Amino acid sequence: MEIDEKQNKVLLQGNEAIVAGALAAGCNFFAGYPITPASEISELLSVKLPEVGGTFIQMEDEIASMGAVIGASLAGAKALTATSGPGFSLIQENLGYGCITEAPCVIVNVMRGGPSTGLPTSVSQGDVQMARWGTHGDHPIIVLAVSSVADCFSITVKAFNLSEKYRIPVIILSDEVVAHTRESVVLPAEESIRVFDRVKPDVPPEWYKPYADNNRGVPDMANFGDGYRHHVTGLVHDENGFPTQNGKEVDAFLRRIHGKISKGFKEIQVTKTFLMEDAEVCVIAYGSVARSALRAVRDARKSGVKAGLVQLVTLFPFPRKTVDTYLRQCRAAIVPEMNMGQIAREVSRVNQADCRIVKHNRIDGHLITPDEIFKHLSTV
Repeated sequence: MEIDEKQNKVLLQGNEAIVAGALAAGCNFFAGYPITPASEISELLSVKLPEVGGTFIQMEDEIASMGAVIGASLAGAKALTATSGPGFSLIQENLGYGCITEAPCVIVNVMRGGPSTGLPTSVSQGDVQMARWGTHGDHPIIVLAVSSVADCFSITVKAFNLSEKYRIPVIILSDEVVAHTRESVVLPAEESIRVFDRVKPDVPPEWYKPYADNNRGVPDMANFGDGYRHHVTGLVHDENGFPTQNGKEVDAFLRRIHGKISKGFKEIQVTKTFLMEDAEVCVIAYGSVARSALRAVRDARKSGVKAGLVQLVTLFPFPRKTVDTYLRQCRAAIVPEMNMGQIAREVSRVNQADCRIVKHNRIDGHLITPDEIFKHLSTV
């Protein structure tokens, strides 16, 4: 790849690349609490945000951190928090509040071993289903996974853009290996980075309905303090933001917040593929395990096995149609995960073909190696 002289080739840690991506996307507010293995994100932003006129606050805990993030978002900030498993547990109640108030924000969860305090310095992918279903009730959510330092930058930018465009909290799932890996990456020129900002109302304040439906299903969003009346509640609300128990209004509201994500599937659901054109067996992986899977696939090709990789960038909404297409193509799919099989359940759920689903799970705090995956590819 030719490197434009305006681009920057830098050596970055995964957590540092998330910071760079957040700043490139316009992040100007962070509230959080230090926790291994995510602490570098808050440490670096505590320096970088004040330099660009942003705000950094270390909160007393992750419950308060998520509350501050939502408040900052409602006031017009592009807001971020970062944590790991135990803190992610504490975030869940206010995450639901962010979903029902449609407050754009980004939450980074650098996964580590659990449950509870678990394995603070060891890698895991045990929070996948929690990211989708951790907060109660039928709620939409977007969950993206990073597998490399380059991903940490580009996917963080994408997370902020999706959050702003669809007015929804977006979760980035990293893990200890990705977070602390250092790689040389070429960052794009600043002017080439596409940044999306929330759509502001174009009507007088007296006409403004903060949760009015439109052809996108995403209400225009005024900032607190800009003169637009905006009632915010964790209760199901009507288009003016006031609580309602009217069945038609409740049904319409819940269907709208789900429908806006369904309308964006083409943009939201992202996968990457490697050597899948003629693959007869495939690996479906995400996060740091996708790196091991790519090496295993290349080794399998050298040994005569027609193997390929489907890397999941979007975990939820699960990219069912894409996965189903490749399951119909292959006789077997290996799903390696550092958990008991949380995405394997999703793969099996959408499998409408005769494709054999092979789980490979590791839960001892160590990364799944290429050799472990290669053994499956050479025998299925």
